Amino acid sequence: MTRTAVITVVAGRRQHLLNQLRGLRDGRLKPDLHVVVAMGDPAVTDVVRGFADTCVIDLVKARPLRLAEARNVGADAALAAGAEHLIFLDVDCVPSSTLVQRYASLLEVDAHRDALLCGEVNYVSSSGQGENDLRRLARLSSRHLARPTLGADEVIPTVQYELFWSLSFGVGATAWKHIGGFCESYVGYGGEDTDFGQSARAAGVTMMWVGGAVAYHQYHPVSDPPFEHLDEILRNAETFHARWGWWPMQGWLRKFQSIGLISYDDCRQAWRKAD
Repeated sequence: MTRTAVITVVAGRRQHLLNQLRGLRDGRLKPDLHVVVAMGDPAVTDVVRGFADTCVIDLVKARPLRLAEARNVGADAALAAGAEHLIFLDVDCVPSSTLVQRYASLLEVDAHRDALLCGEVNYVSSSGQGENDLRRLARLSSRHLARPTLGADEVIPTVQYELFWSLSFGVGATAWKHIGGFCESYVGYGGEDTDFGQSARAAGVTMMWVGGAVAYHQYHPVSDPPFEHLDEILRNAETFHARWGWWPMQGWLRKFQSIGLISYDDCRQAWRKAD
């Protein structure tokens, strides 16, 4: 019987995926099913070979990246297999030994069964690049300052739905269906996870910070702001604004503005690329 499923979407990042697979294999509780949705990356099948209870779904037409669609496809596959607990884990994240056990145990409890559970994500420094030993990852990582510091047994309700990230979270099948999954109007980079948080709020699903479900975000170089995703961010920001009435990704938008790449059109009340 499939009770707990982990869902990961991936395009490239094969070594990161391999480290995640090893982390899931070595955890205190192994998921009954790991659904890996490959976004136009058929080589992922070779990476997961040899790992039991892992299946790959290949979205051939996945450029630009359709992250929202890929997560929904993964969830649909897990639910079709009978999963009652869905754990979403970004491909860059290596789970701590207690992550799956912690999410699964909380989703068995009435007080948390219908909640959106958000575990801690600690960021690994550049000195930990390529590392996969959990003890060393713990020493080489630090928590995100916008998230609370939690004890291993703590669960704290929050109304800060705008801080939801899709890097690591757990949700029961009923709550997932109530939220309605990820909005597939988002194509490419940015905005779809912030939208999911707002959908959870609108659906009346309680969001909770969860201690004891730590994920280690593996190091990779990033651009700040992400210049290569400017067009996607502008398009997705407009989609979000039309749905919820405020602008997401404001830090990036302000940085793009400060270096002259975009400006705010007061007449249209919208962001646009600079001439």
